[in-house]
Amino acid sequence: MLDLILPNKEGLVGNVKLKGRLGCSDHEMLEFKILRASRRVRSKLTTFDFRRADIGLLKDLLGRVTWEKVLEGRGAQGSWLVFKEHLLQAQEQCIPRKKVRRKSQEACMDEQGPPGQAQK
Repeated sequence: MLDLILPNKEGLVGNVKLKGRLGCSDHEMLEFKILRASRRVRSKLTTFDFRRADIGLLKDLLGRVTWEKVLEGRGAQGSWLVFKEHLLQAQEQCIPRKKVRRKSQEACMDEQGPPGQAQK
């Protein structure tokens, strides 16, 4: 039986070593390196910056709501959904967003699939 690593680009795999048989199988384990430079991945994630939040405005916006009228006749689930919607709207107005900063990361997956995946 022949064990193979089938990359889709030349020079992608190197330092291939046979590491012995896998149990009673006629296949052998292969160890190899992925020869690929890491690339910087820019994060587009944002999060709320609570340090710069206008808490006074948040309290004011939520305080303007006549909760008795808004929640009247609603059960627990309905009341929660109405409250949550008001809170999320106020949050967007009062709490600025900031970009999530991450250190340089290696891309862990691309269109070829996860790195280090060997095919037999």
